[in-house]
Amino acid sequence: MNRATPSTVRDIMSRDCYRVSPNASVTTLAKGLALHRLPGAPVVDDTDRLIGFISEQDVMGRVLDSIYHDDEAPLVKEMMRHEVLSVSPNKSITDLAQEMLGSKPKVYPVVEQQRLVGIVTRRDILIALLAIRRH
Repeated sequence: MNRATPSTVRDIMSRDCYRVSPNASVTTLAKGLALHRLPGAPVVDDTDRLIGFISEQDVMGRVLDSIYHDDEAPLVKEMMRHEVLSVSPNKSITDLAQEMLGSKPKVYPVVEQQRLVGIVTRRDILIALLAIRRH
């Protein structure tokens, strides 16, 4: 492999990624997911520690209910998942691709020393695999 060929998650992750506070409303989250075209987002505390994850699927029904009942949308912390699959920036792209073959998440928070440093998506992995294949 030459130097330009990606090999680890660090080579392909989005560093300036969308993240959400646990105190954000689900409506704010939904707007952010739509704007950034993501199926979900990491939930972080004030120091960027990963504390959860929330997806479009997690919130769609609640947003629909809040519209129907004309209620206030819930907060992210009321709906987020606390058990989060994350990945190290040093993980091999091909190893993560193998893990993503099943029904694993489409978005992985990338965590180093308990801090969110980026995200990586299935699309990022697929593009990287194509780059690796060309070399």
